Amino acid sequence: MSKLFVLYEHSAGFALFRITEFEELAAFLPQVEESVTDLQRFNSVVTLIAFQPFKSAVLALENINAISEGILPEDLNLFLEGALPKRKKRSKCTLGVSDPKLGAAISEALEVPCSHTGAVPEVLRGIRHHFHALIKGLTLKACSVAQLGLGHSYSRARVKFNVHRVDNMIIQSIALLDQLDKDINTFSMRIREWYSYHFPELVAIVPDNHLYAKCAEYIKDRKSLTPESVEPLTDIIGDS
Repeated sequence: MSKLFVLYEHSAGFALFRITEFEELAAFLPQVEESVTDLQRFNSVVTLIAFQPFKSAVLALENINAISEGILPEDLNLFLEGALPKRKKRSKCTLGVSDPKLGAAISEALEVPCSHTGAVPEVLRGIRHHFHALIKGLTLKACSVAQLGLGHSYSRARVKFNVHRVDNMIIQSIALLDQLDKDINTFSMRIREWYSYHFPELVAIVPDNHLYAKCAEYIKDRKSLTPESVEPLTDIIGDS
């Protein structure tokens, strides 16, 4: 019978859980979904196999940076090597992961099939929800502190290592100009379309969007046009 293990990377450390009485992911999904929010029922579904806390904030940041890039860090490699069954038995096991890139790296290094679909996302959702209660000695407050600290460090590191940071304002300015061009074109089309219900001939007379908008603003109600209106219109269009 196939065994399902689930890897959960928390800001406090790595944890490996065993899913009890697992046969088929698809068939198991409804049971997991129903038990996710109920700690007592969820405890009957998952069993903690191993937990390795991070020794320092620096180590936690190094590991999360590697994981975010889909790279298997050495600490996680050693942790899984010791916690998973021996290599000869791993063909009968499945390791649930949240990131398919990390799963591919683990499969290649440890020779264990990895999955990120089926019941795995629901199991991970339950572990995330109850994590402080599943790890002995870990409190909800300690979890929050670890998450906040690692979150700030990770964000600062991502900004620091952004090789395009000097060019960001230039890139954003170009993107803003492109967006403005699209918006102006959209608004111009709407003016031409809506004002044409009132004055359809003006579209053929004034093809330029800017001049069309100025003409529409000047004319307003076409019934109000008089011979005296011709000269100002000529000034707007620049063509008698």
